[in-house]
Amino acid sequence: MTGVRITHVGGPTALIEAGGWRLLTDPTFDPAGGKYRFGWGTGSRKLADPAIAAADLGRVDAVLLSHDHHEDNLDAAGRALLPAAGVVVTTVAGAKRLGGKTRGLENWATTRLEAAGRVPIEVTATPCRHGPPGSHPIVGDVIGFALRWEGQKRGVLWISGDTVLYDGVRGVATRLAVDTALLPSEAVTRPLAEAGAACSFRSAARCATR
Repeated sequence: MTGVRITHVGGPTALIEAGGWRLLTDPTFDPAGGKYRFGWGTGSRKLADPAIAAADLGRVDAVLLSHDHHEDNLDAAGRALLPAAGVVVTTVAGAKRLGGKTRGLENWATTRLEAAGRVPIEVTATPCRHGPPGSHPIVGDVIGFALRWEGQKRGVLWISGDTVLYDGVRGVATRLAVDTALLPSEAVTRPLAEAGAACSFRSAARCATR
């Protein structure tokens, strides 16, 4: 995929620059040492500062938010950025919570990013599951994003979202040609987690290229 620049800010946060657009995934800009609470006795601690401070980020045309209700995907500093972003795209439930210019998408629904002088980008929500089978009442809705625009030669840019590897994710490979993928590489453990539930970089990459 040519003409695209991706800057990893830290954790799930990346700045994608393509066709004049500046898109931000899952904004997390709190400093190292912060503690995130997820409910049900779970949490995490941030170990590293963001590679780019929020104040130095510059213009953000759209935020692609896998989910809004866990602070390791939308922390306090990241949440403060949302009002200045041109568009926020997330889950339907998240759009209701965030309000404003937020667009909520169900799996496989699409929206378009359009602006004068820029190539329109079609954003398609792709399936995610944020834990083992049966965990949805606890972990809630999550989505990924497939980005398509005119001139792509080998397929879409796919952001998998904060997901484990399961049949919904495998189905992306049957419906979309993926050129470039941004994938989670963590291995979260919790009492409900099944063995091998967390999506590894290699297993997700194999899924995306099948």
